[in-house]
Amino acid sequence: MSAAASRSGPPGLNAASLPSGTGTGTGAGATALLHPFKAFRARFRSWFESRLPFTDSLLLTQKSVYILPTRPGLMLVLTLMVLLVASINYQLNLGYLLTFLLAGTALVGMHVSHGTLRGLALSLTPPPPRYAVASAPFDITLTNARRSTRYGIGLSLLDPQAADGQADSGELHWAWTDVPAQGSCVVQVAFTPARRGLHRLPTLTAETRFPLGTFRVWTVWRPAAQVLVYPAPELNAPPLPPGEPRSQGASATARRQSSGEFDGVRGYRRGDPLKNVLWKKAAKADEQGNGLVVRDTEQAQRHELWLDLRQAGPLGLEGQLSRLCAWVLQAEKIGLDYGLRLNALEIAPASGEAHKRHCLEALATC
Repeated sequence: MSAAASRSGPPGLNAASLPSGTGTGTGAGATALLHPFKAFRARFRSWFESRLPFTDSLLLTQKSVYILPTRPGLMLVLTLMVLLVASINYQLNLGYLLTFLLAGTALVGMHVSHGTLRGLALSLTPPPPRYAVASAPFDITLTNARRSTRYGIGLSLLDPQAADGQADSGELHWAWTDVPAQGSCVVQVAFTPARRGLHRLPTLTAETRFPLGTFRVWTVWRPAAQVLVYPAPELNAPPLPPGEPRSQGASATARRQSSGEFDGVRGYRRGDPLKNVLWKKAAKADEQGNGLVVRDTEQAQRHELWLDLRQAGPLGLEGQLSRLCAWVLQAEKIGLDYGLRLNALEIAPASGEAHKRHCLEALATC
């Protein structure tokens, strides 16, 4: 049971929000004043995160749960102070009653809010490999051991801009859920890796403002799991490179001429894989399958398909790897045997899911 929501941060300064008659110099000065605060905040967050251990399971205790009043909570404190001063000045008994009733309610809400996170167990399921610039979701299981439901718990990335490699937008995307009594639920959080390679999952945060919204209770979590990110496949990649002839090419040609079959396709034989059938010509076949044609595998016996980094064109290393990734997917889709050659690595020709994964891992970590 989970839901998704987003909360926008405080609006930044821009030209439209400045009063009329204010010059651009004033806006630049205000922006300059914000930069030291952002730098200090980034340094403090980096220092704070470095003190946290890496773990894929976390039990929230008194030491790992933090609490501070929200803006509505601060306004409530200010209101209570005004009510208290007015009650003392005018000797209003009902004013005292209202003041202490609201203050007691706020204190009870603070205790309930802190207890909503305290004692909750979090565990993370490592995500499978993903392609760069594609969303990488992963599951987090929340387990509640107590006999009451925990309401309004949200999880998100602590710094989505750093995890996604985007500009500072001031927006957090939250996944909200309620954890049933003596039960568990699964929440899915996602980030977008911008580069290939082996990356540690970004730092996470969980928070709640239940029940009154006057206090924010949160925790910070550094997962130990890593995700392997493949290069992003090139869009509209060129056709596969030509195969390289084998040393036994002459004997294969002689066998081919004696069989009387032409290059490229041949008649269907019982046991041929269905993925090699040319379905565009299947309309000419009868009920017994006569007339069906399949891709000829003799051509693959005479040639080897090698996907070489030097054949990927002058695109730069990342562009070449993206093209090789697209070629690997294309060759696997049509069922060809293919090999991979990188600078210091050579993977022999083969096919299948395990071979494709081996090639993509080599492209991600080279």
